[in-house]
Amino acid sequence: MDEVECVVVGAGVVGLAVGRALANAGREVLVIEAEDAIGTQTSSRNSEVIHAGIYYPAGSLMARFCVAGKLALYEYCAERGVPFSRCGKLIVAADEAEREKLGAIIARAAANGVDDLVELTAAEAQALEPSLQSSGALLSPSTGIIDSHAYMLALQGDLEAAGGMVVFSSPLVAATPDGDGLVLSVGGAEPMQLRTRLLINSAGLFAPAVARTIAGLDPAHIPTEYYAKGNYFTLSGRSPFSRLIYPVPVPGGLGTHLTIDLGGQARFGPDVEWIDAINYDVDTTRMPLFVEAVKRYWPEIDISRLQPGYSGIRPKIVPKGAPGQDFVVQDQSVHGIAGLINLFGIESPGLTASLALADHVAELAGR
Repeated sequence: MDEVECVVVGAGVVGLAVGRALANAGREVLVIEAEDAIGTQTSSRNSEVIHAGIYYPAGSLMARFCVAGKLALYEYCAERGVPFSRCGKLIVAADEAEREKLGAIIARAAANGVDDLVELTAAEAQALEPSLQSSGALLSPSTGIIDSHAYMLALQGDLEAAGGMVVFSSPLVAATPDGDGLVLSVGGAEPMQLRTRLLINSAGLFAPAVARTIAGLDPAHIPTEYYAKGNYFTLSGRSPFSRLIYPVPVPGGLGTHLTIDLGGQARFGPDVEWIDAINYDVDTTRMPLFVEAVKRYWPEIDISRLQPGYSGIRPKIVPKGAPGQDFVVQDQSVHGIAGLINLFGIESPGLTASLALADHVAELAGR
């Protein structure tokens, strides 16, 4: 039976970042991926936004790793030539009641160490974005956008340069604790058995399902998976905005916002559509809801310029209506199994947080 020091399940952005961090620490690393390419699920179906770290509860893993990860990610992109733009974001109040909430957003951001927000009057916001209608706004200059695929390719390149390997079409079928490690059964066209000292479950949407293949793992430590689809609609023609436009958050989400990609195309979304099974079809009947939401800050939106774009699915571990979740990182101190680290609920800001989250996992693995 082959033996590999570290096995990471999942070649999404976080799995690749974790594999890179472990390989750079001198560990022998194998990343196994059930699909035939990197980042085919959540990692390639998102807004590609580098988040500032404004909204998450102070002290949460999301807040800590988003703020630290943002700084690390901008530095990494500059060093490795990964395309990005620190384009900034406007958080827009549509009326006076929403404008009064801007101060609370500034306070929450400051509690997370984000101290660069600038409050703007309606006139100042419109001077930056002439198409914008608002009662006032906040400017977040450290929000940006990234080419997520180029970023994942860079992580894979670093991992492989440090001696690691990524193997595709290789799902984890079963794992059995064995002394100070685990014995893995890996499926695919060429099934194999491996023994590893360290198993990192970074399977995103499928992390709970992967956890259920691990013998001896108490089901109490495996959260139920819930799927919250986010639909996107793209805007044909030139974008009316050069920055990202977010409404003041509403209960349960951040509202229907406008993002731009590095090519300058604008898109609206994601919304929140709770589904029972993974399905990436874009529900075109939701378009009128998008239009009505966007009209609050861009009254001139023309529905004829909208077309279905794509969708992504958030790896939720709380049901609809429940309080927001945090990242969950479980090691032996939680579940009692030597050599196992589970990552659950790594939704947004997972991309932004990926380097900081990977460093945290590598630190846990080194204990």
